[in-house]
Amino acid sequence: MTGPLTAAEAAEKILAETRRQPALRIPLDDALGSVLAEDIVSPIDIPAWTNSAMDGYAARGADVRGASVAQPVRLQVVEHLPAGQFPARSIGPGECARIYTGAPLPDGSDSVIRQEDTDGGSDVVAITNDRDVGVNFRLAGEDIHKGARVMTAGTELGPAQLGVLASLAIAHPLVYRRPRVAILGSGDEIVDVDQPEEILSGRKIASSNTHTLVALVHQAGGEPVNLGIAADTRESLKNHLSRARDCDLVSTTAGISVGEHDYVREVLQNLGGVLRFWKLRMRPGAPVGFGLLGEMPWVGLPGNPVSTMVTFELFARPAIRKMMGQPLPYRRSIQVRLAEPIRLKPKLQHFLRGIVSERAGILEARLTGPQGSGILTSMVLANALLVIPEGQFETPAGASVQALMLDDPVHQATPGF
Repeated sequence: MTGPLTAAEAAEKILAETRRQPALRIPLDDALGSVLAEDIVSPIDIPAWTNSAMDGYAARGADVRGASVAQPVRLQVVEHLPAGQFPARSIGPGECARIYTGAPLPDGSDSVIRQEDTDGGSDVVAITNDRDVGVNFRLAGEDIHKGARVMTAGTELGPAQLGVLASLAIAHPLVYRRPRVAILGSGDEIVDVDQPEEILSGRKIASSNTHTLVALVHQAGGEPVNLGIAADTRESLKNHLSRARDCDLVSTTAGISVGEHDYVREVLQNLGGVLRFWKLRMRPGAPVGFGLLGEMPWVGLPGNPVSTMVTFELFARPAIRKMMGQPLPYRRSIQVRLAEPIRLKPKLQHFLRGIVSERAGILEARLTGPQGSGILTSMVLANALLVIPEGQFETPAGASVQALMLDDPVHQATPGF
C-alpha cells in the first residue's frame, strides 16, 4: 500500500480489480435495468407486413384522386379486413377493402382513406375527400429490417428496449448477472429501525446507512444482501462478514478508521482478505478502504451518513455498474457556474452537496446549506456533487466548477473528478 490516494486514483484502482459478472438468460419481464451480453440481430421485418395505420378503406389512389363532397367517388367494397386477418384477394379498379388499424394492406391498394372522409358504406362506399391518397399505411420493415443489428452488447434494457425484444420474440435475453452486494453496518451504538424505543429515547442511533445502502444498491442495479449490524468486536464482525461468501461485492460502513474499536480491516485480513488502500485525500469520506476477500471486492465506506452516500457514489456505484456490464460506470461530470463563493480550510479535494439549476440559459450551482458529514438532509436537497480541487481554498462566485450530476441518466467512461 502507498500513502493516501486521490479519489480518482482510488476509483480507477477499484474498477481495475472489479470483474464483470457472467452472462445468463432471464425472463424478459425480469430484465428491466439489466445489460445485454450479446448483439441483437432481427430475424424478421418489423412491421412484418405493410399494414393500415388507421380505420378506413384500402383503395387505389388513382380511383380516389379528385373525390370531394360535391363529387364523391363510389367504390365497391370487396372485403372486410380486421387486424390479424390477411387479404384473400387484391384490389382492382373501382374496388376497395374495409380495413382496420394493423390489418395487412391488400395487393393493388396504395392508400387508406380514413373513415371520416366516407359515408361508411358496407357494400359500396362514397369517398368525399382525396387527402389520403398515398398515405396512412406502414411499410413492412419500416421500423426494423430483417438482419439489422437492433441493439449491441452493453445496452441497458429499459421499457422501450424490452418492447423491441418482445416484438422479436426474444423471451429470455442474454444479460449480465446482477451482482449480489453484501451490506454490513457496525457499531455498538447502532440499532435497526425495528427498535424504535431505543432510538426515540436517545439511547441508540438508527442505522440509516443500512437502509440508504440497500436503496443505493437497488438503484445502481445490484441485488442488496443485508448482513445486519455487527457489534464492535472482532468475533461479531467475523461472523457477519463470513455470511458474505456467496456474494459478489461486500460494502461495510464504519469501523475502518484509526479508533481502538475499528476492527474491520483487521478482521478482513484475518479472513484471508488483501487490503489495497484505506485512506484518501478527500472530504467527506477520507477513511475509505478497498481490498479483496478471495476474489470478492470489498469497499469500506465511512460511518457518517453523508460520507457513506458520497463515497458510495464515487466508488461502490461504478463498481456495481461495471460488474453488471455497464460500459459507462461513472456519473456524468459537467461544468457549472457558482452562484455563491465557497471557502474551505483543509487541503483536500472536496465533494460538496449542491443544487444545479438553469438560469438565463446557464447552469448555475449553489450549496444545499451546511456541509457537515452528518447532515443527511443535504443529500435530500442535492442533485449534484460539486468538486473543488485539492488546495483550492477560495472559489469565488461566478467561477466554473465540475459537478457530478446525481439525477442524470447519462454516464461516462472515466471519473469526472
